[in-house]
Amino acid sequence: MSDANKTTGLQLRSRIAKSGELELSLARVDLAEPGPDQVLVKVEATPINPSDLGLLLGPADMATAQSTGSGDGIKVTAKVPATALPMLATRLDEAMPVGNEGAGTVIKAGSSDAAQALLGKTVSMVGGAMYAQYRLLKATDCQPLPAGTTAAEGASWFVNPLTALGMTETMKREGHKALVHTAAASNLGQMLNKICLEDGIGLANIVRSPEQAKLLRGIGAKHVVDSSSASFTDDLTQALVETGATIAFDAIGGGKLASQILTCMEIAINKTATTYNRYGSSVHKQVYVYGSLNTGPVELLRNYGMAWGVGGWLLTPFLQKIGRPDQVRLRERVVKGLKTTFASHYTQVVSLQEALQLKNIVSYAKRATGEKFLINPNK
Repeated sequence: MSDANKTTGLQLRSRIAKSGELELSLARVDLAEPGPDQVLVKVEATPINPSDLGLLLGPADMATAQSTGSGDGIKVTAKVPATALPMLATRLDEAMPVGNEGAGTVIKAGSSDAAQALLGKTVSMVGGAMYAQYRLLKATDCQPLPAGTTAAEGASWFVNPLTALGMTETMKREGHKALVHTAAASNLGQMLNKICLEDGIGLANIVRSPEQAKLLRGIGAKHVVDSSSASFTDDLTQALVETGATIAFDAIGGGKLASQILTCMEIAINKTATTYNRYGSSVHKQVYVYGSLNTGPVELLRNYGMAWGVGGWLLTPFLQKIGRPDQVRLRERVVKGLKTTFASHYTQVVSLQEALQLKNIVSYAKRATGEKFLINPNK
């Protein structure tokens, strides 16, 4: 590749050393010319999702974080507990690129018709390594955005929208008629609420403050319960009676919430039972943990019979399971609703360099509902 054709840009990388230290830095990388089915995209917007923080920060103790250098030479380090290192064996001493999704402009395209059709267009992308100024990837990993849609509007097109749609799809495929969602005032939660209103699906929204409850009710949520309220379990049980929800998607993870949900489901089911069963109701109750806002252990107090399950749920395995035709169907729905149902809201837009400033890391590492950062790598 000649210097005249070479594209060079910055890429954010996360490295955990065998010595137990996290290192965040910016690397300058050269990108090859696109192959026949590839495109080169100038990245203009990429969100910091909770799912990105697992790779970006890992289990590092950010209270120990220190910063050196400035500009492109900025570097952040933090201590990683020794007990966490065995679980990280396959990534130790490897500088890994970060960022699940993003959007930008296709500036170069390969020779195939699919690649050429994207040249000059604003596209959303998936495939990792999005915290970078440029991204080389397959044309099939790009979704053309409708005319008039900005990169910022299309940046969060994949993780949150398809996760929300995946929840309702999973609900239907597993024979449930309504669902429960925790951390429901988040961007994802607001999307899920809108989907359920559009599709006539019962939804019990669990939030963590009166302010979050007010926000959801303001966008039409019918069933909102506040886990900080003294009447939480009674309120949740009533919401389950009214919706008939027997499946939940939990963004919290650790603590007693999953168990509380199962207990309330069992109570709600038994309110209409006509006979006693020593093993509890025969209706299957399912909680899927898909997030880790609480990184502690899941605590289960078994008082909800024997027909229940707690497991993990991730978007990528779900999409692989449903196959390409249904993936395309869901993607098309997202693109049509990017400015309505699937609109994302950001509290701050930062450059790659600003994303590594300690004050910003402290903000987005909190995973606080309603505080979402967007990176513009070419800012």
